[in-house]
Amino acid sequence: MTGASQPITFFNRHTGNFETEAVYGEAFLRFVYQTRIGALPLHALVKRGFFSRWYGWRMDQAASRSRIPPFIERYGVNPMEFEKSAGEFQSFNDFFSRKLNAAARPISHESDGVVFPADGRHLAIPDASVGGDFFVKGVSFDVGSLLGDSRLATQFAKGSVLISRLCPVDYHRFHFPCAGTPSAARLINGPLYSVSPIALRRRPTILWENKRLVTVLETETLGRVLLLEIGATCVGAVTQTYAAGTSVKKGDEKGYFSFGGSSTITLFEPGKVRFSEDLLHHSAEGRELYARMGQPAGTVTS
Repeated sequence: MTGASQPITFFNRHTGNFETEAVYGEAFLRFVYQTRIGALPLHALVKRGFFSRWYGWRMDQAASRSRIPPFIERYGVNPMEFEKSAGEFQSFNDFFSRKLNAAARPISHESDGVVFPADGRHLAIPDASVGGDFFVKGVSFDVGSLLGDSRLATQFAKGSVLISRLCPVDYHRFHFPCAGTPSAARLINGPLYSVSPIALRRRPTILWENKRLVTVLETETLGRVLLLEIGATCVGAVTQTYAAGTSVKKGDEKGYFSFGGSSTITLFEPGKVRFSEDLLHHSAEGRELYARMGQPAGTVTS
């Protein structure tokens, strides 16, 4: 794994290049997560729910519209993908949780395939029970703490894990990676640490400490699939837009994050899915793979 102070690099499936991530708010994140004095505002303020609610409220105000044009220019966001024009957004949050036009994210419809549930930087763990070094040497992925349910934890202890990390510059709606019938989302309360790589390289346990939502998706070919949305600093809200108990198709929208980078986690039952070769290769190197929602993430194995 790369050191906490080094640039954040990933492999971009679409360009075929190794790239360096432009971290939104990098100086502040390095201060609160990498310095002793920064730990004071982190624990007193930044991880608290009221801080994110306040920031989310600010991003809902009409005055926040002035942030949209410079954000689009600085981070190279493509307005041609938007369902509506950049000038039509009523607030920064309206822009942040934007819908895209139908052509922007085509869904791979192979009958034996699963797709990435969100745009982002993805990391795969084929067997959650094997090995450590999850972001940090000696740290293993903790399924039991993540799920807060002993029965599900037993079922998925050796399951396959897909972590999809969304940056503020990404499309922030999340989707179903396969067809099935979803349960209502179950809330597990927790703090709201950042899920940026700067924070995760110091404290990877954030993913099973933060506030999170768990949905059980019952499928025909993959058994149960668990879908989690992880709250984070400055995420004003996680909004579910699907109807529990109603069948969904692969690629259907599940919900969206309001302002802030965040993550989704998808868990498959043991032996049910084979992740894509490029995803496996880069994950084994401790490197994230950038890919967009709807692109192939793996295939059903049984």
